Amino acid sequence: MLNQRIKLRHLNAFLEVARRRSFARAAESLSITQPGISKAIRELEENVGAVLFERGVQGVSLTLAGLTLLRHAGPAVRALEEGVEALADAHGGQRWLRVGALSTVESHLLPAAIQHWHGCPQGRDVSIQVVTGTSAFLLSRLALGELDMVVGRMTEAREIRDLAFEHLYYQSLRLVVRAGHPLAGQPLDTADPLVDYPWALPPQRTTLRQQVDSFCVRHAISVPHPCVETLSLPISRRLALDTDTIWIAPFEAVVEALDDGSLVELGLAFEQRGGSVGLCLNTTMQPTTALHGFCEVLRRVADQGIG
Repeated sequence: MLNQRIKLRHLNAFLEVARRRSFARAAESLSITQPGISKAIRELEENVGAVLFERGVQGVSLTLAGLTLLRHAGPAVRALEEGVEALADAHGGQRWLRVGALSTVESHLLPAAIQHWHGCPQGRDVSIQVVTGTSAFLLSRLALGELDMVVGRMTEAREIRDLAFEHLYYQSLRLVVRAGHPLAGQPLDTADPLVDYPWALPPQRTTLRQQVDSFCVRHAISVPHPCVETLSLPISRRLALDTDTIWIAPFEAVVEALDDGSLVELGLAFEQRGGSVGLCLNTTMQPTTALHGFCEVLRRVADQGIG
């Protein structure tokens, strides 16, 4: 039975500190004072009999006990919010699926799945809210119960622990340049010529960037400067098409441009098989019929060879 001394304000404070990694930022987000949120966390720790946060030079982090509580408190509070929202939406009949999308599935898999979804009877009454960002950000929101699922290449992310991942297919990163680029069509025995040109690549502390760093270590090179770090596919595509920038891109994002010849893949393999693209769920949340249905649509689209 839930300790009656634990109030919703305690859980909201806990979730916001976990989300913001800072008592000050959490207090600002909840429009309360920092002593007020510190008191709420202290009361919660006394009620559960465990320390939930550790303070460090870079902010606060969850203890093992805090991680355990997070796995259950986030989905529980979100379920309560959804119940209240369902009452408000009852007259309009509007329902939502909240989907976190990584850049590896933004070009084909997810748009194709949404088109299929809205074309089937079940999808006509359920809207899709798509949230983009890094795997760490999206998986953290999934753990908090703020997303229903995350789709993309994410198995390298440490935040995937305690979440359920289902593999759909493998997708590799590719080195691509515009047609007419000085390196286009050239045999490349080493990666040394790559550092003579700017790169468009994933930002630091992302799962895709880990593969870039591994590539650089294998070939004994460093990321050139200047470079552009971004997860934006349109920005990277424009730079690759209009300049001599080398784009380190998910295959799904460039397959059409490679087919029409506007972009060309360099003659040096970046990855052999690539990483696992799939869908990730929070098993502590009760899955809805709509979520089951959309997962099945994603599986069917993936089986058709998208990506």
